[in-house]
Amino acid sequence: MSRRPSDKLKMPHIFRPLKRASNWPIWADVITRLGVAFFLIAIVVLVHWIDRAGLKDSHDGQISFLDVVYFTMISVTTTGFGDIAPVSDRSRLIEAVIVTPIRIMVLFIFVGTAYNFVLKRTWEKWRMARIQAKLTNHYVVLGYGTSGAEAVRELIARGTDPACIVVIDQSGPRIQAAEAVGCNVLQGDASNDDTLIDVQIAKAHTVLVSAGRDDSSILIVLTVRHLAPNVPISVVIRAQDNELLARQAGATNVINPVSFTGLLLAGSAQGEHVADYMADLAAIGGKVQLRERPVRAEEIGGSLDRLASGGRGLRIYREGKPYGFWEDEAGKLQAGDMIVEVVNCETCEAD
Repeated sequence: MSRRPSDKLKMPHIFRPLKRASNWPIWADVITRLGVAFFLIAIVVLVHWIDRAGLKDSHDGQISFLDVVYFTMISVTTTGFGDIAPVSDRSRLIEAVIVTPIRIMVLFIFVGTAYNFVLKRTWEKWRMARIQAKLTNHYVVLGYGTSGAEAVRELIARGTDPACIVVIDQSGPRIQAAEAVGCNVLQGDASNDDTLIDVQIAKAHTVLVSAGRDDSSILIVLTVRHLAPNVPISVVIRAQDNELLARQAGATNVINPVSFTGLLLAGSAQGEHVADYMADLAAIGGKVQLRERPVRAEEIGGSLDRLASGGRGLRIYREGKPYGFWEDEAGKLQAGDMIVEVVNCETCEAD
């Protein structure tokens, strides 16, 4: 699964802007708009033909069907050369009551089409390119299956702005689902260097990988780690044998849903409330929340069991090594320590 660095320099990078998925194909939208416009024009042609006796042709005095079509087109487009004109009261009433509203609707259709397919799309492409160029400290979710979608929902529930989340997936329906919750989306291969460069992967806050298959997820982790050496990567791995491979590929955190389910089952066997509390810790909807944060200035020198947040300190990470609350190292916090604590959800929201 490893790739030589020289292979990455062979092809020039082609920039692709973030996309907004559309439920309605462009060709169908254009055909529908044109169809409605020509249907309205056909109605005007029919009305003019029925009332052709009220029209006057200054050229030859005769009103043919071609004259009616000609008059309809210049009338609808508001050109009005004056060679054919309504002369009877009924014709003028028809022009005022029937033709004029249709003329306005046709103009709105054509102007709206031009705006939607030229101005609006150009503006949207430029706007998304600007957003894309400024992406930083954002969350990148690679794979929007069951785990990826649940991770996004949980991030949003914890207060993350959906505009700070970028989702990459190859499935159109999944991309549409991610867009529906407000995320930036890009349909493409998450193991491709160009795709990841397009979402500023090196500037991301965290990368969450859930490709559905362990081999695909590990390949994505390898690619992300190559492009973003310092960005934390969390990956879902379903086979225990592949957990070590995922860590060797560069994953910071490896989550095995099968193992976690086993922990919940085992916990329930030891007591009916253990599994309930573990699930409470994992989700934002519970009464308590498990949180990781850097030590605060006022906490330095103090003990893990006396945190300024009011939370219950469980563990500290010092220079990458974990220490439990019972160990001597946890008795005196130092600058640079990372704290894992349990907090009341109301306290967490207040912070």
